[in-house]
Amino acid sequence: MKTIDDLDFSGKKALIRVDFNVPLNKDTYEITDDTRLKAPLDTIKKVLKDGGSVILMSHLGRPKNGPEKKLSLSHIVEHLSKLLNRKVIFLDDCIGEKVKAICSNLKQGEVVLLENLRFYSEETKGDPGFAKALASLGDVYINDAFGTAHRAHASTAVIADHFPGKRFFGYVMANELSNAKQVLESAQKPFTAIVGGAKVSDKILIIENLLEKVDNLIIGGGMAYTFIKAQGGSIGNSICENDKLELAVDLLAKAKLLGVEILLPEDSVISQEFSNECPTDICASGEINDGWMGLDIGPLSIKKFHETIIRSKTLLWNGPMGVFEMSNFQKGTKEIANSVAEATKLGAFSLIGGGDSAAAVNKFGLSDQVSFVSTGGGALLEYIEGKDLPGVSVIMKD
Repeated sequence: MKTIDDLDFSGKKALIRVDFNVPLNKDTYEITDDTRLKAPLDTIKKVLKDGGSVILMSHLGRPKNGPEKKLSLSHIVEHLSKLLNRKVIFLDDCIGEKVKAICSNLKQGEVVLLENLRFYSEETKGDPGFAKALASLGDVYINDAFGTAHRAHASTAVIADHFPGKRFFGYVMANELSNAKQVLESAQKPFTAIVGGAKVSDKILIIENLLEKVDNLIIGGGMAYTFIKAQGGSIGNSICENDKLELAVDLLAKAKLLGVEILLPEDSVISQEFSNECPTDICASGEINDGWMGLDIGPLSIKKFHETIIRSKTLLWNGPMGVFEMSNFQKGTKEIANSVAEATKLGAFSLIGGGDSAAAVNKFGLSDQVSFVSTGGGALLEYIEGKDLPGVSVIMKD
């Protein structure tokens, strides 16, 4: 794997694709979680320590038609400057003669942040001309944005063709790939995967790929009710993909054939409304009455899942056990997070698969008690599914 440790950046302008897609307060545009700003700091500092200069490029949100004030990267400049302990020069565009002139005259140790790449539709279209314009700004290219590695965008994949022999993974990308490979290619047994979320359709390929690798598969969240109904259970008004019932039966049969134990929630925390204000109850997951819906796993499920997790040597977790954003339905996800942290303390390797799972361990203050928290939700999912990641494969060409 070709990383930035393979080069001395002295006198070089490093064009670095980062993922600064941070959440902002809607009214004041203040950063509410700076995790993604902190992630590539070591990569940036390595270039600067070597005596190079840095040109940072990123997207923020999903602009619809050109520039939008609320999605300008200007909102992060002050905080980024504090994190780097140096002034960050912000440019209100990402291509053009003005941008090129400033970047061409960068001095050693200077850092430039370009405006939101997605203010140009050419970015997400993977436009070659746009990629070429961006490439003209730097001497070497570093991709440190794992969260966008599954996109064949101009700045994440197409641009790298302009840097043969001069394209590298940053530390974020290298760590993400190393940890994902450890889980998928050299996992210690027993290997338990915990998969949650709302829909089976979102996780079909993940489940199919994991069944070839894991010893145990814990299924929680809304998707569990499709499996429960497929087995003849009554799930009331719980979320269910009726067109996936046959698939659920097939996946359960495949797991049995492969000797993989699938664990579904035995009981659920239920409510009559998708609301934190409505009364709750607990019942068997396959005995939910009409008018009620399962919104979290219950105490029996928590206990059973804990017993499996605690004896595991490798853990992969992607997806919450319930509607953890609401206090009445967060206990299942919180207890699973605690179990994963406990197993890690006992020597297990635990990979938290981005997205809501990462948000959960951060919310419950457990991010430093697991082995690795991925920064890329969609990218990690596609990697687990066995798909090619354009932002990765283009660097691997060298």
